[in-house]
Amino acid sequence: MMNHSEKIDVLGVEFDNITMDEAVDYAMELISRHQSSYVVTPNPEIVWMCRTDENLKDAVTGASMVLADGIGIIYGAKILKTPLKEKIPGTDFAARLIDELAKRSGSVYLLGSKPGVADGAAEKMKKEHPGLVISGTHDGYFKEDKAIIDDINSKKPDFLLVCLGAPKQENWMKKNSAYLDVGIMAGLGGTLDVYAGTVKRAPEKWQKLGLEWLYRLLKEPKRISRTMKLPLFVFAVIGARFNRKKR
Repeated sequence: MMNHSEKIDVLGVEFDNITMDEAVDYAMELISRHQSSYVVTPNPEIVWMCRTDENLKDAVTGASMVLADGIGIIYGAKILKTPLKEKIPGTDFAARLIDELAKRSGSVYLLGSKPGVADGAAEKMKKEHPGLVISGTHDGYFKEDKAIIDDINSKKPDFLLVCLGAPKQENWMKKNSAYLDVGIMAGLGGTLDVYAGTVKRAPEKWQKLGLEWLYRLLKEPKRISRTMKLPLFVFAVIGARFNRKKR
């Protein structure tokens, strides 16, 4: 059982100070308990939103694991002199967990994105992981939760990928965890689009340099308003560091 006690506070959001291997091991442990635990993967934009959105903050706080998705979180923790072990992008975490489940004939349910995307992601996953069971898919364009929850519960998946975008996915998991019959679920934004091939991830060199955000901005200039939260986040972290020094 993993020692799951160390948390690193970055602007009021407490991140688990763990490696990717530890995160996957703990996720497998949570799956074995089958208690509908949920995982969140905040980037600087989500941390910034938590400062003014109490529902989102509560949802993030209620998660069984809070993973540092994005180089901005890693830099923020360093500036605050409380470094995190490593960056754990949600897409990579999902891929590693799916690898483990495929070895054990585990099951996944894919929820979110535009119509057809989850089905496309399921096809790719089946090809890449012959041992994996795709127990169900549904797009993110639904108004009522009950029919979705009933379908998920009829399949009892080990891993539910909730790709509804922030803050909707975090609030949805918090609100519905008590009614769901799943091993674990994770809020994973655009992960299904990456799997389906409708959105390309940054090349590995950009990822290693921590410039995935810039690559996405260059590909999708309309993201500028979201990306502008990054400098606000950095300035707030620097301010928090100076405040700590004064105390």
